[in-house]
Amino acid sequence: MKRDQKFFDMYSLVIGILAVFSVGIFVLAMKMSDLTQGIYTTSADEYQGEIRSRMQPFGEVYLPGDDLVAESTGTFQSGVPEPVATTLTGPQVYNEACIACHGGGIGGAPTLADAANWEPRIAQGLETLQRHAIEGYTGSAGYMPPKGGRLDLSDEEIDASVEYMVNQLQN
Repeated sequence: MKRDQKFFDMYSLVIGILAVFSVGIFVLAMKMSDLTQGIYTTSADEYQGEIRSRMQPFGEVYLPGDDLVAESTGTFQSGVPEPVATTLTGPQVYNEACIACHGGGIGGAPTLADAANWEPRIAQGLETLQRHAIEGYTGSAGYMPPKGGRLDLSDEEIDASVEYMVNQLQN
């Protein structure tokens, strides 16, 4: 029985020390919170202002049309860039868009190497070829999507590419 009593006494002593230690840490944490956060108890606005001042970014980005807050040596305001309007030539359009199908005959598209396959198409006239290239065409040999699937190209660019392909066949 003495051994059990000795174990119980030691166990109680350890539990008591841990409880006193826990209460001490709790009291210390309460005192620290009073010391560190007690300065902001006057108003929530002051507290929020202090937080905002600590979180200020290192720099600011001004977009075109924004008013500059203060002119400084580090402020740079860029102008609105003008869009660049470029028109592609016939060979450029062919090499960027048309060659995808007309280079290898994909989907029944006639290649530039197969002049015999182009003869009935050329016989319809250049305007018909250009209209089919712009609006799209479904024929017995396959399907031509409008503008070859490149809807960002203008009608003039498509017309120039058709003229380029016809000229390549006739040379």
